Amino acid sequence: MTQAMERGMKYRMTPVLTPGPLGLHGRASGAGRVLSACLLALSALACLPARAATYKVVLIAQADNGRFDRTRLERAYLGHPGGPALDAVQVALKEAKLELESVGAAVTLDSVTVATPEAAKAAAAQAEKAGAAVLLTDLDVAATLAVTDAVKLPVINVSNAADNLREKDCRSRLYHVLPSDRMRADALAQTLVSRKWSSVLLLTGPSPLDAQRSAVAQASIKRYGLKLAGSKPFKLSGDPRERDLANPALLTQGSYDAVWVVDSDGEFARSLPYRTVLPRPVVGDAGLVALAWHAQYERYGAPQVSRRYTRDAKRPMGAHEWAAWMAGKALAAAAVEAPKGPAAALHKALAVVELDGSKGVTMTFRPWDRQLRQTLLLTDGQGVIGTAPVDGMLHPKNTLDTLGGDEPEKLCKAQP
Repeated sequence: MTQAMERGMKYRMTPVLTPGPLGLHGRASGAGRVLSACLLALSALACLPARAATYKVVLIAQADNGRFDRTRLERAYLGHPGGPALDAVQVALKEAKLELESVGAAVTLDSVTVATPEAAKAAAAQAEKAGAAVLLTDLDVAATLAVTDAVKLPVINVSNAADNLREKDCRSRLYHVLPSDRMRADALAQTLVSRKWSSVLLLTGPSPLDAQRSAVAQASIKRYGLKLAGSKPFKLSGDPRERDLANPALLTQGSYDAVWVVDSDGEFARSLPYRTVLPRPVVGDAGLVALAWHAQYERYGAPQVSRRYTRDAKRPMGAHEWAAWMAGKALAAAAVEAPKGPAAALHKALAVVELDGSKGVTMTFRPWDRQLRQTLLLTDGQGVIGTAPVDGMLHPKNTLDTLGGDEPEKLCKAQP
């Protein structure tokens, strides 16, 4: 068989019908093939969602505040941040990229660092003027309030656990992802009750923040019917006259079921377990600690979350990293719910969005104080011992509201 015959047979066996200028026929003209390609391209474009809205987000972070000093990061105190919040937000938005693209929306992220509340206020005003839809804050209390009061935008606090931001100094546009100090204290108090460790010795550090958090711990101890066996101050000092203030053998004398240590710095607390006079558990800022996240949590897809974060951010996911990551997820979820804008639609979606943080529950922002409802993890630093709310804890509406300020308490006067 000749090559010409083979070519002819091949052509007759596999006719190609291509839209041409005058219809369908076996061999289209050059113009027909061009038209066919154009029609196919237009058809493909029609299947893609049109770009609906691009939401600009700005993260305002504290500059040079000592949290990320090399020595502190190396010690890896439980409950302390392991690095900038920006990393975790970027990871969350990266993971949400395909879902955002499927609805035609986008979220862009910028960041700025500030040293004072005044600088934070100016940065917030500039971001709003430049078209930001939402602000994120990784700031102290004063700077967080300065940012919130400077703009009319929603502000998501990703790193500050102070209760006054959820109570007397709350704002209707100020959202909180990291659990508050009271939520963590309630989680520990519930755990002590469930273990029947009813008598508590409280040790409190010397800083003003320690004093505030100690008052919160005492409120939780009272709320859950525990007994305060004693309250003592401690102090780490190089002065020989004050060495007894950091001596566990002297501080832990007496009768008690557990020692609750409040140490925002973390150095004294980490040395306390196994050094008490009585063989008793330590809770609070060492021993058994209530946190938003721990990298060793092994349920509800948590290992995959921790591995993805470690791969992308080059460090383990801790409580602060999880909170910043959840802030990014909340922004992405709100953008998916309001892909066409305007910004007001995004703000409305943010208030009611339902989130999965790989902790086995659906999480939402409480309408009365804008705190994210969530399960807390109880960890000794090596693994996750349990969760809170503990089994058997009851609430008329949502068991998660047994952690932190509840609606009937009316601690936040701002109207949503």
